[in-house]
Amino acid sequence: MTQAHLTIVDHPLVQHKLTLMRDKGTSTAGFRRLLREISLLLAYEITRELEMTTVRIQTPLCEMEAPTLEGKKLALISILRAGNGLLDGILELIPAARVGFIGLYRDPETLQPVQYYSKIPNELDARMTIVVDPMLATGNSSVAAIDLLKAAGARNLRFLCLLASPEGVARMREAHPDVPIVTAALDERLDDHGYIVPGLGDAGDRMFGTK
Repeated sequence: MTQAHLTIVDHPLVQHKLTLMRDKGTSTAGFRRLLREISLLLAYEITRELEMTTVRIQTPLCEMEAPTLEGKKLALISILRAGNGLLDGILELIPAARVGFIGLYRDPETLQPVQYYSKIPNELDARMTIVVDPMLATGNSSVAAIDLLKAAGARNLRFLCLLASPEGVARMREAHPDVPIVTAALDERLDDHGYIVPGLGDAGDRMFGTK
């Protein structure tokens, strides 16, 4: 389902794997495997608009003009730490992508993001840049990350997440209406602690087996 600014990938395999990930009985190893698998399917959707050109090649039978990707290698930016779970799967599909990391944590009192690390590729102005984080909850961390990337020159941005809240989508739309969001589900709401409901808990904790 596609709305302005938001695409929900309702493919049966995406929805089935997401249900398994929501189940609190799913093991850490199972959660990591499912996140890697689902990220491949979401990456297929978010890269739909990559620019193309043609090259002349020789098949075993004849020469032909064949389609190929055009321009600079795209950039994948993981919001640490949970973004790495999506990153691993996408890199299986796009192994030549340039990779960057933005470290943010959410202050438990204010729910505002605090930056502690940033290492991003160069020439972002010439690359499609895909920011990955499993949860779009309050939207504050996502907005902060995209603020940083735009300041570094990024112009063609996308945001990929596993789950989104209405509040997070609204926050992103307000701050960055030019950045499309691709997700597997738009959940009901945020709770008083800023967690997505029904959600799947803390994605980083479930991925790494921490609490």
